[in-house]
Amino acid sequence: MIELDGAMHSGSGTLVRFGVALAALAGRPLRVVNARARRQKPGLAPQHVAAVRASADLCGAQTQGVEVGARSFEFVPGPRISGGEFVWSIGTAGSATMLALGLLPLACFADRPLRARITGGVFQDFAPSPHHLGNVLLPLLSRMGVTAELEVRRPGYVPGGEGTIELRLQPAQRALSGLVLLDPGSVAEVRGVALASHLAERRVAERMAESCAAALAARGLRTRIEIVNDSDASQPGASLAIWAESSTGCRFGADRAGAPRRSAEAIGRFVARAFLEDLASGATTDRHLADQLVIFAGIAEGVSRFSVPQVSGHVESNLWLAQLFGASVRRDGSRIEITGSGQRPR
Repeated sequence: MIELDGAMHSGSGTLVRFGVALAALAGRPLRVVNARARRQKPGLAPQHVAAVRASADLCGAQTQGVEVGARSFEFVPGPRISGGEFVWSIGTAGSATMLALGLLPLACFADRPLRARITGGVFQDFAPSPHHLGNVLLPLLSRMGVTAELEVRRPGYVPGGEGTIELRLQPAQRALSGLVLLDPGSVAEVRGVALASHLAERRVAERMAESCAAALAARGLRTRIEIVNDSDASQPGASLAIWAESSTGCRFGADRAGAPRRSAEAIGRFVARAFLEDLASGATTDRHLADQLVIFAGIAEGVSRFSVPQVSGHVESNLWLAQLFGASVRRDGSRIEITGSGQRPR
């Protein structure tokens, strides 16, 4: 049995989600201790419980101690990883996109195509935007050997949640290929989505897009930001996400959710500034893609190389996890090289 100390590095739910997925891929029992030890409220929150149980559904795992507030639990994976149709609900505004991201490494090796609807919070701080996952991470995973799409079926915001995303995935037929991103290249055009729910009269979506586009235009970048005024969400809310593919095939993005006393113009400027900072860093990933890619490089066959704008706590956590489950890692400043474990379909 592998013992994973959840107090290591970021001490966050990232270790729980990806730790469970990697243990299931390795076919090894896992005991997690000190779950989310560095968070203000340690232990499993509803979104982490939902993520562990969803992973258990995929691989037929037996679990012990997986409940809200638990600081330790056990996860014993079954012999196969199943695709098919799934419906999961977090029951709170906990992040649906984080649940989807945590499942992705496992779903890559399902025995048949997977389609999952996940209900919870969809747009919020400290969680990836579905537009970023769908337009930055997933196209790169396609180059590694797995095809996936992520669709927002209904927006959901803090504190009400009740949003739904749908993940559709065609599993890999062989080991994932390593990904090499050495030259950031140049970006000429930026695309995006400005989404606002029940806020059409205040032109929130339009104002976010206009503010962001103006800041990007000042740096010579063309923009195409889609305006979406939604009336299906359970409460008012907003989100802006932008992304681009560079001349060398690198992908970059930035996003920001709405919040009380956070103006539409401030959101637009924040997103543009984060995007431009990551481009100016000379890295071949953005700040969010940086830690996400580590896990997939860690299970791929061969060598992956890329550089990150900054070595965040999540980057360090995921590098540690990748090594714990058989990958070899080298880091020289912001440059990362990972020789993956060569995970294959069972």
